[in-house]
Amino acid sequence: MMAQKVLVAEDDFIVAFDLCETIAEAGYSVEGPHRDISSALLAAQKDKPDVAILDVNLEDGQSYRLAERLIADDIPIIFHSGDYSVEEMRDRFPRALACAKPCPPGDLIARVHEALDHRIPA
Repeated sequence: MMAQKVLVAEDDFIVAFDLCETIAEAGYSVEGPHRDISSALLAAQKDKPDVAILDVNLEDGQSYRLAERLIADDIPIIFHSGDYSVEEMRDRFPRALACAKPCPPGDLIARVHEALDHRIPA
């Protein structure tokens, strides 16, 4: 069985590296990190991920449009933000999960498991 794929969209190099390492060490395949909306969207269109972790503020703007597109494609979203609270993200995207930066690795992986467990099979 192939590892489930996690798309990572994060524009801060150190945070992105840490996220990707955490995801890979948990046994997932990592797509990214992507610093901007356009490259993340292109990657998702090319090879659909099982879940996506999105920073809200990317190099080319807020990731809301990307999140809406991924949700429309039944890809679970986890927002990972230091600028917006978990409650603010839940209010805007009720179907998405969220965690505040800095998020302990174990909590982040728990969110990935939660997102995958609640995914509706295609």
